[in-house]
Amino acid sequence: MSYFEAVPTQSGLNQLPSNPCKLLDFHLLSLADGQSYSGKSADREVLAVILGGQGTFIVNGQPFGKVGGRAGVFSGKPHSVYIPCRASYTITAHGPLEVGLCSAPSDLEVEPYVILPAQVTSGVWGAANFSRHFHQILTEAGQPDLPAARLIVGETYTPSGNWSTYPPHKHEVDNLPREAYHEEMYFFKVNAPDGFGMARFYTNEIDTGYVVRNNTVLMIPHGYHTVVSAPGYTTYYLWFLAGHHRVQAVADDTNVGWVGRTVPMLRDLGH
Repeated sequence: MSYFEAVPTQSGLNQLPSNPCKLLDFHLLSLADGQSYSGKSADREVLAVILGGQGTFIVNGQPFGKVGGRAGVFSGKPHSVYIPCRASYTITAHGPLEVGLCSAPSDLEVEPYVILPAQVTSGVWGAANFSRHFHQILTEAGQPDLPAARLIVGETYTPSGNWSTYPPHKHEVDNLPREAYHEEMYFFKVNAPDGFGMARFYTNEIDTGYVVRNNTVLMIPHGYHTVVSAPGYTTYYLWFLAGHHRVQAVADDTNVGWVGRTVPMLRDLGH
């Protein structure tokens, strides 16, 4: 079973070469100027995150004109379009367009909507050499203006030499408030494109590392996970989760969980 893959980047819709997750799926849509793609969400909800470029979306006949605008993921906050289950949609590019399509099972019938950059919250997690910047796109359960059945979506930027999603944590069982079951995926970009990072993924049965490069994906149906950027490069990942509910709770690796408890002290020291 593969937990890490290079995602194809051909023109049109690109699917994952393999996928160990039961709920989550991901497609990378790449369109040239004037090209269109039409699809159906069926029994899934889809969040279309504009990675770069601009496009017009028509969802169940409802138009959302010229959504997007950032040149790429390292150029500001995203625009996103929520496509509910049982919807037909068409995406047309205005110039080169790259869209990440994150999806999960859903029976929530709501109207489609756009998430604007102004609605995306941002901040810093961690401290010192495990600090990283985040965008929260679709994360809060119960938001009346951003309804979703399962999806939780955001972006993380890990600076040169820093660790991310650290301490390593898991979310593989429902044991609230300590832990909530969620599958997760990380879709990576690296700045500059010839750079790299590393991801560690481990369970009781497997402990392995992967070289993170542009357009790779880490698929996490269970297990601990963490990421580090090589010095000189910034690592980006689009992260998205799906479980039985939209309450998040993680369990840190007990061997290194103490590092997380140093964050308030490090911040007080200016780190």
